[in-house]
Amino acid sequence: MGSDTVTGTAERQEAPGTGAETASPTAPRHTGARAPDIPPEPTAPRRRAAAREEAYRPLWIEEPARRRRLPDPVRTSAVRAGLVIAVTLLQAMVAFLCTLAGSWLAFPMVLSSVASTVVATWAAVDVWVTRQVWNQRHGVVSTPSSTARALRRERRKARRHARVTERAQERIRRQGGGAGQLSHP
Repeated sequence: MGSDTVTGTAERQEAPGTGAETASPTAPRHTGARAPDIPPEPTAPRRRAAAREEAYRPLWIEEPARRRRLPDPVRTSAVRAGLVIAVTLLQAMVAFLCTLAGSWLAFPMVLSSVASTVVATWAAVDVWVTRQVWNQRHGVVSTPSSTARALRRERRKARRHARVTERAQERIRRQGGGAGQLSHP
């Protein structure tokens, strides 16, 4: 390579025709005052730290959930159903393998697999029923004709009315509370 094609951090190349030659890497560097807009060159440890910061990428990026979290009762029944279904599949596999091997355990395992299938079906239906009950009691925000929303509105109105009547009763008690008192002090 020619000297005019080599560039590095210690070398500076001037435009051709200006009369300035390329600085040699072994030439002494000018360490005088720098222009205010040129920051000083970072030291080696700082360069490594800066390179580490630039190379740092988090393992994951927090993103907002696309769907809301399941309510606690629904999640509990879903976990229960998942465990029951997993055990049922395991029993069915053991029953199948015992049948292939001609083991005496095959018949009891087949019976327990049938019973587990009934329980697993009940667990899956339980998730659906629990979800429906929760939606009916607590309302679905996206449905404009939600009955739960109307119930909440009625409960709020009843609480507001109860507070107003309680305040009125308290006011009456304060005004007429003194026995034999003809006027306010």
